[in-house]
Amino acid sequence: MAAAGIARGQDRPEKPRLTIAVGGRTALPYLPLTIAEQLKFYAAEGLHVELQDHAGGALAEQAVLQGQADVAAGGFEHTIFLRQRGINCRAFAMLGRAPQLVFGVSARALPDYRHLRQLKGRRIGVSALESDTHWFARLLLTRAGLAPADVSFVGVGTSTAVVGALREGRIDAVVNIDPVISQLESRGDIHVVADTRSLRGTQELYGGPMPGVCLYAPQAFVVRSPQTAQALTNAVVRALKWLQTAGPSDIVRAVPESSMHGDRAIYLAALAKAREALSPDGIAAEESVATAHRVVAQYPAGHAAVRSQAPNAVYTNDFARRAKAKFQVSGITRDATGG
Repeated sequence: MAAAGIARGQDRPEKPRLTIAVGGRTALPYLPLTIAEQLKFYAAEGLHVELQDHAGGALAEQAVLQGQADVAAGGFEHTIFLRQRGINCRAFAMLGRAPQLVFGVSARALPDYRHLRQLKGRRIGVSALESDTHWFARLLLTRAGLAPADVSFVGVGTSTAVVGALREGRIDAVVNIDPVISQLESRGDIHVVADTRSLRGTQELYGGPMPGVCLYAPQAFVVRSPQTAQALTNAVVRALKWLQTAGPSDIVRAVPESSMHGDRAIYLAALAKAREALSPDGIAAEESVATAHRVVAQYPAGHAAVRSQAPNAVYTNDFARRAKAKFQVSGITRDATGG
């Protein structure tokens, strides 16, 4: 009995109160965090979690580096770039297995759009500078023959402010995530020119599978607070499992109305389109991590070539594997329309 009591004590989170800096709390790639909060999965693991909202992944990263948050939620590329700068952070739970990034060109600003080269001298809205939306935009523009300096980048966040910025002509193109992208699509406001909401679209664009949003933290946090990292991963993987079989009515009951940006139908349609981009189990696939390293080395302007490093230096699947076993997670996903 004494041994069992000690074991239970060792399983308790070392840091029961913690903050996650999120690069756009109401955006669909971060939905598992909201589900874990609303369905009290954090509390079930002995955690009190504050979701700290930021306009983009770069600001979430900055919050962690400045000690304002314990963990960040953002694109997997952040861990690679941070290591390049000599800052050791490690991803420990995957929320997505595709980035869910979309590049759209304003139908009003460029009604005769044919090629990305037409954006020279134009303004492109991204969630925040040095976020994954910014990196994605620069990658595609470089492939099209434009230098990053050929356009102006404007931080517009991930909320409905994005819609206003494009419709009012303050930006001529946008790189962002759902549900705001689906809102723009529904009114014919944009021509979609690149889409990573599906596994197929991601494969075609990157030449292989690409990881999406993840939870990452300084290596010191992962090493010194392993039970906290495990508890947090347990809650997220449980949310991912719940999302596999959740139908529209389940989503409507669980997701706050404010997250739907005033249009429940568009939100559900956006989730149906991006459902397969959510990770089924929180585990990072080795092939997708290898793609991320290859792609990051191609990012132009502002980043030196990434020095050779072992891909597993920036992530661990240990916590996600244990969570997957605990909740007996499968890979079966239900369509958000109820199918």
